[in-house]
Amino acid sequence: MTDKLYLTPDENFPEDLTGMADQELQVLDSQVQRQLDYEVISDGESNRETEVRHYEIDGEFQTRNDR
Repeated sequence: MTDKLYLTPDENFPEDLTGMADQELQVLDSQVQRQLDYEVISDGESNRETEVRHYEIDGEFQTRNDR
């Protein structure tokens, strides 16, 4: 597990979230959410890449919830 609290838009993001364990996905979600919060607070808006990542993670959570 990573010690980073956030994941910048320039850092690697998994291409396939389906193979991640629930806990790994939750950590990734937390990192992306913290990055979104930082961008909005510091820049007044979020980075498009961070938004897309957040959307993909939410979609994977929804898929797992629907099973």
